[in-house]
Amino acid sequence: MTTGDRILDGVRVVDLTTFVTGGFCSLMLANQGAEVIKVERPGVGDDNRHSGPPFIDGESPYFWTVNYGKKSVELDLKSDAGREALYDLASEADVFLQNYRPGTAERLDVDEETIRSHNDDVIYCAISAFGQTGPWRERPGYDLLIQGMSGMMSVTGEPDGRPVKVGLPTTDLITGMWAAFGISNALYRRERTGEGETIDLGMLDAALPWLTKQAGKVFAGESPSRMGTKDPVLAPYQTFETADGYLNVACLNQKLWKGLCEAIDRPELADDDRFETNADRVEHMAELETELERTFRELTTDEWMTLLVDEAGLPAGPVHDVEDALYNEQTEARESVTSMEHPEHGEIPVIEHPLKYDRSSSGFESPPPKLGEDTRSVFRDLGYDEERLDDLTERGAFGSE
Repeated sequence: MTTGDRILDGVRVVDLTTFVTGGFCSLMLANQGAEVIKVERPGVGDDNRHSGPPFIDGESPYFWTVNYGKKSVELDLKSDAGREALYDLASEADVFLQNYRPGTAERLDVDEETIRSHNDDVIYCAISAFGQTGPWRERPGYDLLIQGMSGMMSVTGEPDGRPVKVGLPTTDLITGMWAAFGISNALYRRERTGEGETIDLGMLDAALPWLTKQAGKVFAGESPSRMGTKDPVLAPYQTFETADGYLNVACLNQKLWKGLCEAIDRPELADDDRFETNADRVEHMAELETELERTFRELTTDEWMTLLVDEAGLPAGPVHDVEDALYNEQTEARESVTSMEHPEHGEIPVIEHPLKYDRSSSGFESPPPKLGEDTRSVFRDLGYDEERLDDLTERGAFGSE
């Protein structure tokens, strides 16, 4: 492992994952300088390439957002030649990442024991729905299922409505972030000890620490419930309808509460016994909502932003749609969304990752790869000559031509 301008320069990741959990993990590592070699099924690739509309020239922009800065290699892991080539890749890797259901890696001969026989100090990370142990270990699992089983859906949505899934693949992304964190820790430990590491990461396990205040209610003997945008322990801390949209208000202590009452020209609310303290406001949340929303409906969201934020300095913000969230004066100033040139699609958007260092650089250096575009170049870098590449091709390592 060498050191360069980016923190993970010199780290090589062999990534066998599909979809989002492992993909977002290796995306984070690529952003920090790791060389990520994405191993894909010949002729098909990661299912996320074709996961659903909209498509741009036959490819999913969703795939782009999880695969900037990677290399793509096609390998048929059901062939002897494909596994032989994979083991050569693994022997030079710092990290080996897979998200198979427990038992599948063993059937494909890419389990931890087999890979470690080719590279003893590798960081081996296995992601699955429920981890490698326990009575649910062999169950299939996807984000929707884990959102439900983790308790997230039970506290998301309106009180009188059905449980609601968060509108993002939240538990996929949470798991990917835990994986990147664990791999970074393991790499740091290896620098100190020289030893490899094995990481067993389950999506359900990954989601539970995010319950925080909801878990706290359970620990105190209470049962959390769906509250829409309201908060179980803070008020006002929710969404209000305005004349033309929605506004989030987070005035959760006494100073902010009194400032809000003054800013909306409702000073009598600050003197109302029902709303005197935060505990009082939480207890009378429905009445508080009625009073405030009646006022907020009088002006537009922009007008309230001027009064509350620009003039009074209070914590409030609009509910943006996704386009407005991606493209606004703040994201432009922070270069949160940029672009890069794609060989087939021209200029494509790039969502940058948020870490901004003083002494190191980060960022994606290449667009998401075409399926298999790096197969030969990656193996040439490993020392393969054209004769050996041709031999592996004939033996089906890279799929049928």
